[in-house]
Amino acid sequence: QVHLVESGGGLVQAGASLRLSCAASGRTFNSYAMSWFRQTPGKEREFLATISGYSLSTAYADSVKGRFTISRDNAKNTVYLQMNSLTPSDTAVYYCAATNTWGSIGTMLRQYVYTYWGQGTQVTVSS
Repeated sequence: QVHLVESGGGLVQAGASLRLSCAASGRTFNSYAMSWFRQTPGKEREFLATISGYSLSTAYADSVKGRFTISRDNAKNTVYLQMNSLTPSDTAVYYCAATNTWGSIGTMLRQYVYTYWGQGTQVTVSS
């Protein structure tokens, strides 16, 4: 069982940066690929980024490539999402998720491959 807790969300102005954190319980954190998703009301959850267990591979959605960076610190059981140049369209609830699966980005963007989800953290970007 893995328990995920996101933090770092908040209200920022357009152009600002934020770093989200996702702390995981358990002793096998490095056996999980970790990903970030976001969701706005009335829309499906959107894949953002994924990172393999030992950070050897990462992948990003085109919508955030070049602005967002995913990383992890296995010693701290934590995965991060550094978000730069934020715009109002980045306003959403951001979720981290864990899976034992690793594959192409076409696989990793599917919500069904993830076993564990955090409760989400709200990010609001004002114009």
